[in-house]
Amino acid sequence: MSQYDNVVSVILGGGAGTRLFPLTKERAKPAVPLGGKYRLIDVPVSNCINSGLTHIFVLTQFNSASLNRHISRTYRFSTFSTGFVEVLAAEQRNDSPEWFQGTADAVRQMIPHIRDFKVDTVLILSGDHLYRMDYRKFLERHYETNADVTISVIPCRPDEAEGFGLLKTDADGRIVEFKEKPKAEALESMRVDTTTFGLSAEQAAARPFLASMGIYVFNYKRLIELLSEDTSRLDFGKEIIPQSIKSLNVQSHFYQDYWEDIGTIKAFFDANLDLASPLPKFNFFDTESPIYTRSRYLPPSKIHNCDIDNSMISEGCILSGMHARNSIIGLRSRIDAGARVENSIIMGSDYFESLTDLTRNAEARIAHIGIGKNTIVRRAIVDKNARIGNNVQLINIEGVETLDGPKGSYFVREGIIIVPKNAYIPDGTIV
Repeated sequence: MSQYDNVVSVILGGGAGTRLFPLTKERAKPAVPLGGKYRLIDVPVSNCINSGLTHIFVLTQFNSASLNRHISRTYRFSTFSTGFVEVLAAEQRNDSPEWFQGTADAVRQMIPHIRDFKVDTVLILSGDHLYRMDYRKFLERHYETNADVTISVIPCRPDEAEGFGLLKTDADGRIVEFKEKPKAEALESMRVDTTTFGLSAEQAAARPFLASMGIYVFNYKRLIELLSEDTSRLDFGKEIIPQSIKSLNVQSHFYQDYWEDIGTIKAFFDANLDLASPLPKFNFFDTESPIYTRSRYLPPSKIHNCDIDNSMISEGCILSGMHARNSIIGLRSRIDAGARVENSIIMGSDYFESLTDLTRNAEARIAHIGIGKNTIVRRAIVDKNARIGNNVQLINIEGVETLDGPKGSYFVREGIIIVPKNAYIPDGTIV
C-alpha cells in the first residue's frame, strides 16, 4: 500500500472560461486543445499519475460534454487498480441548490462524493496551468512540517505580481501574510527577499514577490472544518487562505521551474507557440514524466513540397505546398498549396472528410475543413473543424485589439485573430 493511497486530487475546471472565449464557447476550459494533440486537463492529470496519485476528480459546470468524452476515452486504469479520473459536474441537491459559486464552494459541494474514501489529504489543482511537478515533493513538505495547509509558491516579477495572490513567510517557510491581487502600496508592502529561497541576488532582484500558484494541499479534517465553519466563504484565495493563516499552520512549498497560467488568450497563445521553439520552456519530450493524452491511432502526416520551420506537426495531417513558421499544426489538419501559416495555432479537425465529402464540397463550392489555397494565416488561432477558403487573409489588417466578426465567424482578442470551432470563412475574405 502506498503512502499516497489516502490522497485525493481535485482539479478545478474553472467557471465559464470567459477569458479564453471563444475557445470555451462549446467546451469546458480544461478541454481546450493544447500543443497540437493534447488538452489542458492532460497536464495536471499527467502530473498526478507521474506522482503516483491516481484518485482524481475534475470539477466543472460549463460545457462538460467534450471533457467527459476525453477523460472517459483517455484515462482507464487497470481493473486491478483503484485508480480513476472522474468528472464531477455541478449538481443541484436538496442541501445545495446553487451551482458552484467559487473555488472553495466547488470543493465544498463535492465533499459528499469523497466521504467514503479513507482520505487524510486533499490536493487541489487548477485545470489551466502549464507546468511539470512531482507532487510527492509537495506532499513531503506538507507532512514534514505537520501543516494544516500547504501552498505552492513561485517567485514573480513586479509587472505580473498584481495578478496573483502574494504572500510572506517566516524563516521556516510558514506563511504569515497573504494578500489577494494587491495594488499600489499594498503591492509594494508584499516585497520579500527571495534569496532566502535559493535565488541569486540577480534573480531575486528581478523576482521580488512570492506568488501563490493556486495549488494547495489540505489536511482533510482541517479542510472540512474550514469549509463548514462559514459557508459564505466561496473562494480559496480571497477567503479561505487568509482565514487559515490567522489560526492554522499554513506552510509554503517553493517551486522554481517553468509554470504558466494559460487562462487568457494571450498567455495561451504565447505558451503554445513557445512549444514549437528549438528550446521550449516546457518540454513535451520528457520521457521520465510524459504528458498523457488520448491514443487515436492516426496515420503519419503527409508533407508534400512544403517549407516548414520552428513548427510542431501532429498526426494525420495532409500538407501540400504550404509554408509554416513558428506554428502548431494540430491533428488531421489539411492545408493546401500556397497557404502561409505564421505564428499561429491550427487546432485541426475531429474527423477526416472522405473523398465523397470533398467532392460534394467542391460541387457546392464550400471549403473543405482546413485551410485553402493561397490563404495567409498570421498571428491567429484556428479552432477545430474550421473551414477557411482560398485566397483568405487572416492578418488583422487594421491592427485592432478587440473585434467580433459577423455572425461569430471570427473574433479578435488581444490582437490575436480567433476562428471558432466549426466556423466558415469564405473565399477571398480579408480580416
